[in-house]
Amino acid sequence: MDGNYTVLARKYRSQDFKSLIGQDVLVKTLTTAINTGRIAHAYIFTGIRGTGKTSTARILAKALNCLSSDRPTATPCGVCENCRAIAAGQHIDVMEIDAASHTGVDNMRDILDAVQYRPTNGRYKVYIIDEAHMLSVPAFNALLKTLEEPPEHVIFILATTDIRKVPVTILSRCQRFDLVRVPIETLKKHFAWIAEQEKIELTDAANELLARAADGSVRDGLSLLDQAIAQTGGHVDEKSVLDMLKRADRGVVVDFMETLLSGDTSAALAKADEIYNNGADLSMLLTDMMEWTHWATRMHPAIHAGTVTNSPYTADQRDKINKINSRISLNALSRIWQVMVASVPEMQASGNQKQCFDMLIIRLMHIADMPSVPEILKQTKSAQPNANLQTNDAQHTTNNDKLSIQNANDLANALQASKEILLYSYYTSNIEVVEISNYILKYFDRRGDADFAHKLSVWLNDKTGHAWTLERITESPHTHTITEQKKEELESDPMVASAMDLFADAEIVGIK
Repeated sequence: MDGNYTVLARKYRSQDFKSLIGQDVLVKTLTTAINTGRIAHAYIFTGIRGTGKTSTARILAKALNCLSSDRPTATPCGVCENCRAIAAGQHIDVMEIDAASHTGVDNMRDILDAVQYRPTNGRYKVYIIDEAHMLSVPAFNALLKTLEEPPEHVIFILATTDIRKVPVTILSRCQRFDLVRVPIETLKKHFAWIAEQEKIELTDAANELLARAADGSVRDGLSLLDQAIAQTGGHVDEKSVLDMLKRADRGVVVDFMETLLSGDTSAALAKADEIYNNGADLSMLLTDMMEWTHWATRMHPAIHAGTVTNSPYTADQRDKINKINSRISLNALSRIWQVMVASVPEMQASGNQKQCFDMLIIRLMHIADMPSVPEILKQTKSAQPNANLQTNDAQHTTNNDKLSIQNANDLANALQASKEILLYSYYTSNIEVVEISNYILKYFDRRGDADFAHKLSVWLNDKTGHAWTLERITESPHTHTITEQKKEELESDPMVASAMDLFADAEIVGIK
């Protein structure tokens, strides 16, 4: 074995701003700052793993100390003594500190004691604190004063994957840069270029799978590519990557979802057995099913999103999804998504994933057939045709085709029928009606919108043909709004109650 082998993630690590992958805004900002001499005394880089936080810190350290220019330069040469030493992690003035293993206040005091001394070989002493969120609270407090007013020859660069754990007092003293997930197309171009340099055969389908599995991380993607090359000996194709990732082919997932939504339980379970016996990881299969549900929802005709061409599916697979969408409702897809999301922790905690997955399939097949809340309400109304006759009063008109509004429900129905969405929403959510009679409306406004009374009176005068008087009272009569009344009625319905029992901690958050 060649003892000098360097993994791809290290071999092709970015060495200058030009080669930094997928961080165009960051590169533009830093290069402009360096070229104009507006160099801050402290930076913090945050983002998911493998997006280039530490690499950016090293490049910035090179830019500040490169010997090819008599001042900091945005294009470090990479060949001078300082650049080579920084790239190798051996420069005496550029200190990389692993905060995960130097978390205490004593470690921070040792660093701060050395801050006062001027650099030995470079223009600046650069302190790169990696995984900065791992520092203890006392360590952060010890850093505060020096971070706010460090010596002019010192630059602090903090890198973290969890910015929420960094105290705001630290953040306020740093220039913050968020490194974004690298787009899939950018990753594909990068991986294809590396395969060309390494003289490796990498098919487009395999490249697509690797780029998507990387989830925006260059390092994760290169580690997967390295593993695929080692597994195949240099010819990386779609099948080898699928086997390596323990994932089913997307065509298999599309076919499986088609079977699942056909209503044939035995066929769906048999298909799951087949996929499992072929070596697929069931957790990854669930992830693929969630991806399918997401894109099927995006492509559903009810959303009117048009043709979705950026999905990971081929044209034939998209046609299949469209056919499935023609016979399944958006509500069903939404419920399927909710059940899948709830099943993720179950799969992780389960001692037997196959049993858990089989039960998930059965649950999905029954949840897809369950009627939606609007359908339940429609069935309830048809079963009790005389239960809510008063709600239709607003639809009755006088001889001159003007609305007749007798109660609070009439007004709500009339606003909804007229598509006065803003007025309807505010009225049903915030207004407690005390009395409606003889073109007088007495009400209490929970939010106190000054424009509500004027807008509603203008609308009432126009629709009823009479001048209305709106009297706003100052104390609440503690009556329900229209929305609260509907929610109460809905919760008391036995069909709705049984539907909500299917989900733990379910609650009604909106009524449409």
